[in-house]
Amino acid sequence: MTTSTRNNARRFAQQNLVALVHNNARFEGVQTTLAQTAEIIAEHTAAGVFRDDCNVIVQLKKGWQLITEDDASLTLAFEKKINAIVARHDSLAPGELRTGQSGVDVGTADYFTPPTVDPDQELHFLTDLMQDDQHSTTDKALTLLYHNMRQQLFWDGNKRTATLAANKLMIDHGAGLINVPLNLWPRWNELISAYYQSADMTAIKEWTYAHAIQGVALN
Repeated sequence: MTTSTRNNARRFAQQNLVALVHNNARFEGVQTTLAQTAEIIAEHTAAGVFRDDCNVIVQLKKGWQLITEDDASLTLAFEKKINAIVARHDSLAPGELRTGQSGVDVGTADYFTPPTVDPDQELHFLTDLMQDDQHSTTDKALTLLYHNMRQQLFWDGNKRTATLAANKLMIDHGAGLINVPLNLWPRWNELISAYYQSADMTAIKEWTYAHAIQGVALN
């Protein structure tokens, strides 16, 4: 991967910043229009939009700026840095790994209870993934995305943090972007709920690869 390839991937993300933030804000139930999202990104506010929703959008903008401007390699410390930004206004401990129990609403009568976070295991998982030369960048990024979402590494902002971390890996290797189109979110939500309960990411990875990879060049 050349520097120019990475720079092209960065420019593509920067050019599509509004649409990316607009989509990612849906993880927090933000229902702004694309025009409102653009206004908030530019002005940090928009008429008729709650402050909490504006905060989600502003922090997502800062998160995307981080992953497109910082040359540092993706590490667990970098993932904490992402979370510290995107969960700044949502979490009691932004940027810190979860040390207690949490629950995730998976659209059923029950909540999914993620496993306890083991920092050493997460460090080994990410190190092994980054050193894996048997799989493509896109495959590794999808594995990272869905592993981190299910593990619920942080107290809040896990989907946003996982999405940005996976996209940093994609961008750093010029592999495009992972971005689920809003019109396909109903199906994605079904798949993520099933994955949380089964721990088998095969179906959701295949679906995401087919429907939600866009950008400069696939790798």
